Amino acid sequence: MDFETKEQVLEKILSREKPMCPHCNTEMSLWEAPPFSFSDGLGWGTPYLFVCFNDECSLYVRGWDNIQENYAFNASYRCMCYPGTKQFECIPVFSPMGAKGQIIDEQVLVEQEILKEKIKKGFSILTDAYISKDGITVVRILLDATEPARVRAKAAEMIGDIGELEAIEPIKNVKFGNEIIQKNVDESVKKIHERYFTLECPFCAEIIKKRAKICKHCGKDVAGQ
Repeated sequence: MDFETKEQVLEKILSREKPMCPHCNTEMSLWEAPPFSFSDGLGWGTPYLFVCFNDECSLYVRGWDNIQENYAFNASYRCMCYPGTKQFECIPVFSPMGAKGQIIDEQVLVEQEILKEKIKKGFSILTDAYISKDGITVVRILLDATEPARVRAKAAEMIGDIGELEAIEPIKNVKFGNEIIQKNVDESVKKIHERYFTLECPFCAEIIKKRAKICKHCGKDVAGQ
């Protein structure tokens, strides 16, 4: 038996028209089902549902009084529908904001797809740069704040393997504001120094040979430093 992935299910749902709420005739919102059981304890049966979030919906408006009178709870109902069906049911909510955190905004989906494409493209460029030992391109991507964090983190890791001494200065003087990227940069700087048998002068911060006794830049004694 073939099982559809969550992404495949979502793609199929997005290709269909959204249902209209039978109680208020408002277009229902696509909603990601939370990972806990509902009703009979068997789960939702689908990763996505359609839910009416119209606060003027008659089901929602009447639900507050109905539940209070019958169950003494401060709650109401929202209408939900299983994708691809005309099966409408009620889902309880306990505040006007209840369940709204799982609404899937179509603009968010578009932005997620754009981000995926940027990550894919970024990794492709980095792969080519790594093969050709193109450290300049890797540094450029690392320093580009518009690149996805995952791509920049990989660039920060990669520069330690192919970067030359000239790569240290531009990346050492940047505060990346991302713990993973910063950690990878620090590790890569160490790797570059190890490959070239160099270190930074503790007095002037210029790069010198690890076995140097006197810094050629500031003239200070660095033996044993």
